[in-house]
Amino acid sequence: MANPIVQKVVDWDDFVGRFQAQQAVEVRARVGGYLQSVNFKDGQMVTKGQLLFTLDPRPAEAALASARAQLAQAEAQKAQGASEFARAQTLLNATAISREEFEAKRAAAASGDAAVGLAQANVRARQLDVEFTRVTAPASGRVSNRRVDAGNLVAGGSSAADVLTTIVSQDPIYFVFDGSEALLLRYQREAIAGRPAPVKVRLQDETDYRWTGVLDFTDNAIDANSGAVRLRATIKNGTGFLRPGMFGHAQVVGSKAYDAMLIPDSAIIADGIRRIAYVVNADGSTAPRPLTLGPLVGSLRVVRSGLAPNDRVIVNGGQRVQMPGQKVAA
Repeated sequence: MANPIVQKVVDWDDFVGRFQAQQAVEVRARVGGYLQSVNFKDGQMVTKGQLLFTLDPRPAEAALASARAQLAQAEAQKAQGASEFARAQTLLNATAISREEFEAKRAAAASGDAAVGLAQANVRARQLDVEFTRVTAPASGRVSNRRVDAGNLVAGGSSAADVLTTIVSQDPIYFVFDGSEALLLRYQREAIAGRPAPVKVRLQDETDYRWTGVLDFTDNAIDANSGAVRLRATIKNGTGFLRPGMFGHAQVVGSKAYDAMLIPDSAIIADGIRRIAYVVNADGSTAPRPLTLGPLVGSLRVVRSGLAPNDRVIVNGGQRVQMPGQKVAA
């Protein structure tokens, strides 16, 4: 027998959800060409900017050389046009050429300026093509397996380009679940007050809620059919053990700390649809007490009503009480 324990308790709301990467990226080439090398191991961690794939750069380098030659040609034509325009100005002042001839020279000089600008833009575009033959990681995280092996021709430069691999970020990681409108209202008020709700998560093969974080997002609308709203917590994942798509059980703070009465969960007996516990009166007789129960806190159960702090509760063996009033030894 034992008296109920009175201590501070915080209620936690239980949810089921899945982990989701903060950032998930499909890696595609921005130019097409033959895949020359794969520069990572399947499943390894990569950092943003790390080289993943190399395409054969020779076609892009040849196009760049051609663009530079066109730029040199345009600059030479521009210089010639500028020289002829300057000479035309002198001749016009001496009335040695007509106004029409002068305007033609001026137009030719302006055309030379435009041609140089176009050639310079073409050189920059071809320089980018050369850079794009080195496919780097657009984000830090864990890379998937290669989808294309070296030696294959890959398409690039559009949404229809071949997916070479994917990357998902690791730390932190999201945990996404559905909650009710009532919970949403409570969490929103806490967030407005500057108190983001703490969240604890356990995996399906774990018994303790070892993964911690805070609620950081609620969806912008409630589902009219189910009345549920999508919520999201940010969870620390420094070891990278948690993976996107994993299933988990979450607990979110559902109340402020309050004084609660607790008894061992083993003391509670199912009596039809009721839950009872047997208490021992001063004369040693037993009496059943219908209970209103709260959440489980470790091996103890919160009792909302039905017991007094000085009640002596039968912790073990309550099932052996055959009828109310039966005497038991202290």
